[in-house]
Amino acid sequence: MIGDTWTHLLVRQLVRPLLGTRVAPNHLTTLRLLSGLAACVCFSLGTGLGMGWGGAIWLVSALLDRADGELARIGNMRSESGHLYDYYADVLVNTAFFLAIGVGLRDSRLGTWAIPLGLLAGAALFLCMWWSELLERRSQPNTRAYGGRWGFDPDDALMLMAPFAWLGWLAPILIGAAAIAPLVAVVTGIRLLRFKTA
Repeated sequence: MIGDTWTHLLVRQLVRPLLGTRVAPNHLTTLRLLSGLAACVCFSLGTGLGMGWGGAIWLVSALLDRADGELARIGNMRSESGHLYDYYADVLVNTAFFLAIGVGLRDSRLGTWAIPLGLLAGAALFLCMWWSELLERRSQPNTRAYGGRWGFDPDDALMLMAPFAWLGWLAPILIGAAAIAPLVAVVTGIRLLRFKTA
């Protein structure tokens, strides 16, 4: 992450009090991982209470996802191992999110399609994150696989999953993700192949 979005700026102020303490970026990454998986468990229940708590915990997890990187940057604690830990935690949590809402929506109007849609969206997002990481590593420093606009990154959209869960809008989100994420994965894969052969 380059760290110049509105969410980065917000979280940067929140983590400043942690400078000079024993709290390290990896501690925040661990909290992000555990809270993200806890949110996914809540989503998978498919109940109103599960969606409510899942959304709240998911929002905290999304902010922690920004916080670990910001603490590493402003505290001069960046490391390759920390980056990889953050990356693997993000891949696991974000992939699990779509699997979880697929399971949680199994008794909705999507019926038996919910879980396959969750699998498709989760697998496609996994490929997007894997291939985009490879693409960024082979590119110039501070190059992003997916550019943002107006102070927002594409992955900032994941924070919106919390209010969508509260409003009961995860079914159309799942359908949209299952339709769009595979296309994004294909485009990212083609870009990576072209980069390798250039």
